[in-house]
Amino acid sequence: MGVGIRTVLLVDDEPDIRKLARLCFEAVRPWKVVLAGTAAEALALAAVERPDVILLDVLMPDMDGSALMSALRSRPESADTPIIFMTGVHQKAEVDRLRALGPAGIIDKPFDPMGLADRVQRFYEAGRAGP
Repeated sequence: MGVGIRTVLLVDDEPDIRKLARLCFEAVRPWKVVLAGTAAEALALAAVERPDVILLDVLMPDMDGSALMSALRSRPESADTPIIFMTGVHQKAEVDRLRALGPAGIIDKPFDPMGLADRVQRFYEAGRAGP
């Protein structure tokens, strides 16, 4: 099933999004799903859990997704972890800005609950395939 994915860290300030995503993942994949509601939680959990992939909400109150991605990249334990942005922002300029940061992928909100795990798996595999 999961090529290399054992643990997913999902960072989103919306409790309902966290719960829904956890249910989606656990229904179709044998992944451990770790949830964070703030940037501080995400940084602490990334250090302890060492997730194989991180799903990161772009718009959060304490630190936006791009700043959190930068913080994660500055730490040895998460420097190479694939990061997938999740965003409800659909303006081309913002999407282009996010892509320029080098995430493994971008998932639009609202997302397809039944297809979420497959999308994460594809982004993860593509990122691991290299150039």
